[in-house]
Amino acid sequence: MRQIERGFQAAILFSRWLLAPFLIGLVLCLFLLIYRFFADLYGLAIHLPSLTWHDLIVGVLNMIDIALTANLVLIVVFSGYENFIRKVEDHSSLPEGLTAIDFGALKQRILGSIAVIAAVDSLAWYLDIEKEADSVKLGWVISFPLMFVAAMLMLAIADRLGSRDQTK
Repeated sequence: MRQIERGFQAAILFSRWLLAPFLIGLVLCLFLLIYRFFADLYGLAIHLPSLTWHDLIVGVLNMIDIALTANLVLIVVFSGYENFIRKVEDHSSLPEGLTAIDFGALKQRILGSIAVIAAVDSLAWYLDIEKEADSVKLGWVISFPLMFVAAMLMLAIADRLGSRDQTK
């Protein structure tokens, strides 16, 4: 019976490596984001003489969205690897934000990143409000980032209460 238990435990521990293809896929997605970033940069540069100030700002905000998304992907990749597959052995050259993230902090960073990305999109829409004046869409554009901020606050409160219960 002990042999079966050890075999089962070994299978469960080995299963963490099933995450590796997902992490590799996310790393490959970074190349897609890089391509899109430079395609947008090229498009902005080519059309710069005919762009209005608002169009330029909206284009730059879209590129900021891409950069924030790339940061989010990196946080998820490093955190997933560090928390579920294997500890990164040499932390000296890596920023602490990539390797010292527990699951609670990861949830906070993901929600925070999504809230910022949604806020940047909201700002881009607001700058184009003359083109698309729609009060229903304005309500959604304002409420969408606020929903993520509210979720982030509720998660932070739940994590705080959970950690307080564990210390008692």
